[in-house]
Amino acid sequence: MQILVLHGPNLNLLGQRETSIYGTLTLAEIDRLLQEDGKNLGVAVTCRQSNHEGELIDHIHSSVGKYAGIVINAGAYTHTSIALRDAIAGVNLPTVEVHLSNIHKREEFRHHSCIAPVCIGQICGFGADSYRLGLQALVNYLRRAAGLPLQ
Repeated sequence: MQILVLHGPNLNLLGQRETSIYGTLTLAEIDRLLQEDGKNLGVAVTCRQSNHEGELIDHIHSSVGKYAGIVINAGAYTHTSIALRDAIAGVNLPTVEVHLSNIHKREEFRHHSCIAPVCIGQICGFGADSYRLGLQALVNYLRRAAGLPLQ
């Protein structure tokens, strides 16, 4: 089973950007944790990051037939991108939305997610563990759907 992890805009600056909000781990360190977790869960994890909405949409479109599901931190596009929402809905792959910070405790404009309604769940506020919990939840969801035992 293969899982796609998508990181949106400005997440390439993790470890140096607003560390009091986003933590000190770099994106490469988070990707490494996810790939290790994937091995422990018996899945292959592919991580991609882009600051460009269209490139994220292209990754979502090309995931059909290649990935069983998606974990996505769409960054600021979470709150603005109907196009990302439509791409996720269009491919009909189980998708988990994740955020490092608790978006519901931050500025008002961050409280709304355009993509949440087409995701199977949302995890936020646990730093890098939001990604890890999202991966675990997605794998469990996929195993249940396939009638396979959980690990």
